Amino acid sequence: MKQADLRNVVTMVMAGGAGNRLYPLTRDRAKPAVPFAGLYRIIDFTLSNVLNSGLHRIYVLTQYRSFSLHRHLREAWGPLFNLIRGEYIEVVPPQQRIVGDWYRGTADAIFQNIDLLEDDRPEHVLLLSGDHIYAMDYGLMIQDHINRGAALTIGCLEVPIDEATRLGVLQVNEDERVVGFQEKPDDPRPVPGDPNTALASMGIYVFSTSALVRMLSEDARTDSDHDFGKNIIPEMVGREMDVYAHRFRHPQTGARGYWRDIGTLDSFFEANMELLEPEPVFNLYDQSWPVHTRVGAYPPAKTIHDLADEGRVGMATQSYLAPGCIVSGGRVKRSILSPRVRVNSYSLVEDSLLFNGVDVGRNARIRRAIIDKHVSIPPGYEIGYDEELDRSRFTVSEGGIVVVRKGMVLT
Repeated sequence: MKQADLRNVVTMVMAGGAGNRLYPLTRDRAKPAVPFAGLYRIIDFTLSNVLNSGLHRIYVLTQYRSFSLHRHLREAWGPLFNLIRGEYIEVVPPQQRIVGDWYRGTADAIFQNIDLLEDDRPEHVLLLSGDHIYAMDYGLMIQDHINRGAALTIGCLEVPIDEATRLGVLQVNEDERVVGFQEKPDDPRPVPGDPNTALASMGIYVFSTSALVRMLSEDARTDSDHDFGKNIIPEMVGREMDVYAHRFRHPQTGARGYWRDIGTLDSFFEANMELLEPEPVFNLYDQSWPVHTRVGAYPPAKTIHDLADEGRVGMATQSYLAPGCIVSGGRVKRSILSPRVRVNSYSLVEDSLLFNGVDVGRNARIRRAIIDKHVSIPPGYEIGYDEELDRSRFTVSEGGIVVVRKGMVLT
């Protein structure tokens, strides 16, 4: 058995999607740059997996509204890599090599940067998306890929059948060889023996470099959608190339791994709120698998005022409070507060996400809401209590989550 040499692997993270379903959170920023869990950006979870897996050669491919993402990668991630040892994280904006086109699809994004692979000459390429929440050791998947002599290995996991309509769905034989693949099918095929479950792609791929370059070069000469799920993978499966599935399991228990596709406002909100459970499935406090990010020079979070007889008590229960937060005589319940949030006296924040710099005025009430950066909530203001009024002023998700856009002036 050949041991995987991770020095022969280049990681390419696709972080250029517009993230329209997360609007207005993506009005001014790329989806991977959207804050998550108070302290992080979404892309921090993918990049932490890369670093924790022992991989140190990374390209991040960006496109839409990428300024804040570029800045975050430079400040939070650049200092973690040692150029002398051949480590790097490089941000790659669109090169427009195809007669001035932007990226026409996920496969085209890699094809337009194929010169990077020609320069580095890795044996294998790990392709990732920068907008999912999970903790995964890619080294195990790469070793699996090498042991099988695969052209492509697809990271996958079992999902409820009704969720599979927005994912790629695989069929495998007893050796985990992929014998069928459908991208976002209307009627997903279930796994044998379980009509309620499908085997879905996580958008995580390990390619042998030679197979990747060949398939991308052939696809570029066609009028396809130039997409891995729609074109490259079905073509490889149809040719009976060596395509295998790697099931994502918890390394200790063998249970289905935690993975969240936070493509909508409701799924984004739910994934954040899951972290507040007493024993969350996804544990940010696991020091064996840290999530890296940049933390500014903020003081510790604090609660002040304890005047119960006046109803002026600074308190937070079942909540995350990032550094720099001040809960000043208000109450916070089941909520996540990003850095420099202030909750003033007699106010109530519950089941909500407050981004950097939000200020909640006295006697204000906020419920089931996402408040983006630098919003000042006027004294006595209410959000989340009158759906008709909220819809006239803000974005409201299908699940009833009120979203206040970045920097919005409330009167």
